[in-house]
Amino acid sequence: MKHVRNAVFVCASLLAGPLFAAAPANPAFDTELLSIQQAWAKVNYETAAGDARNEAFDVLEKRAENFTHQNPTRPEALIWEGIIESSYAGAKGGLGALSLCKEARGNLEAALKLDPNALDGSAYTSLGALYYKVPGFPVGFGDDDKAGKLLQKALKLNPNGIDSNYFYAEYLFEEGHYPESLQYLDKAGKAAPRPGREVADKGRHGEIAALTAKVKAKMG
Repeated sequence: MKHVRNAVFVCASLLAGPLFAAAPANPAFDTELLSIQQAWAKVNYETAAGDARNEAFDVLEKRAENFTHQNPTRPEALIWEGIIESSYAGAKGGLGALSLCKEARGNLEAALKLDPNALDGSAYTSLGALYYKVPGFPVGFGDDDKAGKLLQKALKLNPNGIDSNYFYAEYLFEEGHYPESLQYLDKAGKAAPRPGREVADKGRHGEIAALTAKVKAKMG
C-alpha cells in the first residue's frame, strides 16, 4: 500500500549530477556554479535545522537567482536555482512553501526547454522529485505518475548517478515497491565520488543509509 504523505511541503533536498554541462568554456561561470553547489551542501547538510538554515537558504536562493539572471541561456544555472528553491521549501515546511515549489518547477521546466541533457538530465531528477513530494490537487501540483516518468527519463540519461538512483529509489519506496527500491539504493551507494562535492556525497550517502533501513524495516 502506498504511503500517505503529510500535507506539508517537504520538497526534495536535491542535488545535480556532474559539475558542468558541455558548453563553451567559461571559467568564471564554472567557478561560481561549483561555489553555489558547495554552499548548498553546507546549508543542506551542515547547518542546523530551523531559523539558521532558513536564513542561509534565503541568502543562497537570492544568489542563485542573480546567477540565473546573469546567465539566462545556461540551463545549469536554472537547475541549481530550482534545486535551492526546492530545498528551501523543504526546510521551511508548511503550505507557505508552495510558492517556492512552484518557482522551482518553473525554473526546472525552463532548463529542460533549453537543454534536457544538461548536467546529465538533472532537471528531470529534480522535477520528478518535486512531483512526488508535493501534495496533489487541490492542495498542490503533485502527480505521482508524472514523477515516475520524469525520474525514469533521468535514469536513462544518468543510469549510474547517485541522485538519479537515490530519488527513483525514494519514489519506489513511497509507492510501496520495496525490493525494487533496494536495487536502486544499492546502485546509488556504488556511484562514483564527485570531485569537489565531498560534503554533498557524504550527506547523500547518509540519506541512502537511512532510506535503506526504512525499506528493510518495511520488508521485515
